[in-house]
Amino acid sequence: MRYGYWLPVFGGWLRNVENENMKATWAYVKRLAKRSEQIGFDITLIAELNLNDIKGAAADSLDAWSTAAALAAVTERIELMVAVRPTFHLPALLAKQAANIDHISNGRLTLNVVSSWWSDEARKYGVAFEQHDDRYARTSEWLDVLDGVWRQEHFSFSGKYYRVEDNVLAPKPVAKPRPTLYAGGESPAAKDLIARKCDAYLMHGDPPERVREKIADLRERRARVNLPPLKFGIAGYAIVRETEREAQDELRRITDVRQSAAGYANYQQWLAGTELEQRVSLEDYSVSNRGLRSGLVGSPEHVAERLAEFQAAGVDLVLLQFSPQLEEMERFAETIIRRNSSVTTSA
Repeated sequence: MRYGYWLPVFGGWLRNVENENMKATWAYVKRLAKRSEQIGFDITLIAELNLNDIKGAAADSLDAWSTAAALAAVTERIELMVAVRPTFHLPALLAKQAANIDHISNGRLTLNVVSSWWSDEARKYGVAFEQHDDRYARTSEWLDVLDGVWRQEHFSFSGKYYRVEDNVLAPKPVAKPRPTLYAGGESPAAKDLIARKCDAYLMHGDPPERVREKIADLRERRARVNLPPLKFGIAGYAIVRETEREAQDELRRITDVRQSAAGYANYQQWLAGTELEQRVSLEDYSVSNRGLRSGLVGSPEHVAERLAEFQAAGVDLVLLQFSPQLEEMERFAETIIRRNSSVTTSA
């Protein structure tokens, strides 16, 4: 099991808590990334939105790609998974930009391919907003161009959305055969695309038994196209406390919607722009990516047991959110990562 986390480019993860003591600044995320690789985290996901969907559209948020380039230069080990939305980037240009950051990091850059969902953001930044299945059709071509210019010399492509003639991209990425492509989605169009053209499937939070079913579905889809096995990641919001009562007290605090609701309108747009398999609860609103459904709330023993259940279900990577980020990452590393490492070493 690898341990990762969302970089708090939005200044926090809790829609109901206005100030989480984690500012959306370069100084803070640099400190987090450097410390995280020292205490055992393997990967950080750098989300890409030009507006802040957690704290409200007017709140500060960091740009994903310039942040990733800067982190590549000041870190040594941690994988930098950068979210990318095809409607916001021409594929050959993005391939060039990503290859350069890959060289800065010595092969540590990976991509999380995300279809756009926020119509207001697209309008405010002058980007066309397409319907769900149209976005996936564009993404399919986008991935073909990305893979082609990374792998081939003098690559050409002509499709409905993109045209590239005799492309030259040098140097090619350090990572071979290409940087890892992660993606998530719950619609049939998303699952088929991921099975055919990506390397890993990222899931919203859900209980282990539901995650096991989703992994089986993607494995079956992958087998149909005769490609190497996918890797699987799961989202989770972690609250680790010495006692269950302490953990439940914190859970009640962060799910109290009366504290702040600046992001609620944006969240409604996300619901309207996606095709989810399940209904969304108040807890799902309070913490993004259905993180609380993973059940990583409780004593160190409970959280460790839950993670073991996910690993048994086929999960390779858990992507976590914490608040406040630095303090809770330290707690998680001490009570979960180091404890598990010592158990594995002893065994």
